[in-house]
Amino acid sequence: MPVPVIMPKLEMSQETAVIIDWLKQDGDFVRKGEPIMTVETDKVTVEIESTGEGILREISAKAGDTVPVTTVVAYLYQPDEKPAPVVAAPYPDSAMPMPVPLSSASPSSAPFTMPVVDRMVAAEGGDLVQLVGSGTEGRVQNDGEAVIEHKRRASPAARRVAREQNIPLTDLEGTGPRGRIQTPDLSKDLVQVPSPIAQPLAGAEVIPLSGIRRKIAERMQTSYQTTPHISFTARVDTTALEQLRRLLNERSEQLNGQHVSLTVLFVKIAAQTLRHHRWINSVLRGDEIFLFPYINVGIAVAIPEGLIVPVIQNADQKEIETLAGEVNDLTQKVQPTDVANGTFTISNLGPFGIEQFNAIILPGQAAILAIGASQAEVVPVEGRPEIRPILRMTLSVDHRIVDGAQAAHFMMDLKSAMEFPSQGLE
Repeated sequence: MPVPVIMPKLEMSQETAVIIDWLKQDGDFVRKGEPIMTVETDKVTVEIESTGEGILREISAKAGDTVPVTTVVAYLYQPDEKPAPVVAAPYPDSAMPMPVPLSSASPSSAPFTMPVVDRMVAAEGGDLVQLVGSGTEGRVQNDGEAVIEHKRRASPAARRVAREQNIPLTDLEGTGPRGRIQTPDLSKDLVQVPSPIAQPLAGAEVIPLSGIRRKIAERMQTSYQTTPHISFTARVDTTALEQLRRLLNERSEQLNGQHVSLTVLFVKIAAQTLRHHRWINSVLRGDEIFLFPYINVGIAVAIPEGLIVPVIQNADQKEIETLAGEVNDLTQKVQPTDVANGTFTISNLGPFGIEQFNAIILPGQAAILAIGASQAEVVPVEGRPEIRPILRMTLSVDHRIVDGAQAAHFMMDLKSAMEFPSQGLE
């Protein structure tokens, strides 16, 4: 029996993935655990390992194709196993027998389907009928989509959002594969965006909005249009924080340890402050607010393809040395598990000289902290003017969950912890 090669679901909210490259070609022998293709999601690019062993055959998606998750894209055959030949239909088109619904078919006439087809039909709200599949021995593989033609194709995530927002799927046009409705399509129904004024484009370089960049655009647009943002800015004197960082790095050099950056200290202090402000570390799902039992801090990192947000799991429970090691590795190869389950995000543009900015809240979270660069400013210290390094940090929150007083109290405690880190760090 040939082994199907299925486009895996690497993330909870993932609907599709783009095949970047096939690492094995049709006719190649593939061993179990050997990389077989490279795919790109909205967060990472990762090599997919083979779950079986055999000769690669029947590749149905090429490099550059966007493929829905759980779709069969190829098969692995044993060396002595031959693909079933494609036999021409013995009837003229007008005489082809009609499919028989399962309700009127005998048990032995049930279609030879794959579990992935069953899951797809169930997710789309269809019912299986007697089909002649295009796979080996009449296997129903991607043919399963034929049984849900009468339904509106939509991803499970899009269906959930549609239910929450009371949006009828029948009124929407999908932009996904074969017109499938995906989450970003729902935002078009929520907010009508006026058409931009046409501009002359002769001679302009054209770069397709695809891959990670496209996913970032879709997610940020949906977040900004569906989440009411409200922002709060505070100034922080980083004198004591800089002194602490220098002391930690002096000790680290003596022990051959990890370099401690300001970002490491931001993560540690913010995570510990979140312990006392659980509503900042939450998410709204439907009519319910979920207060996370853990504190996973994401750090926005720029890469050539766009922006990714690797996550430090349980950041409040880790020592500074451990946090420094994880933060320093963020620019290395990122796996899907490294960008999952974030509950709060920090975006630090201080190294780029940006003094202040507002960040967009990531879907699935209630807040994001934008940190700018330190600037020398004259401030009053015990009644006399002094020059101190001052940075501005801006907290954006989901106003459906967090009100102004809650956000202000969090910022007050965070500012105090940063200005007096010996008390804010445990």
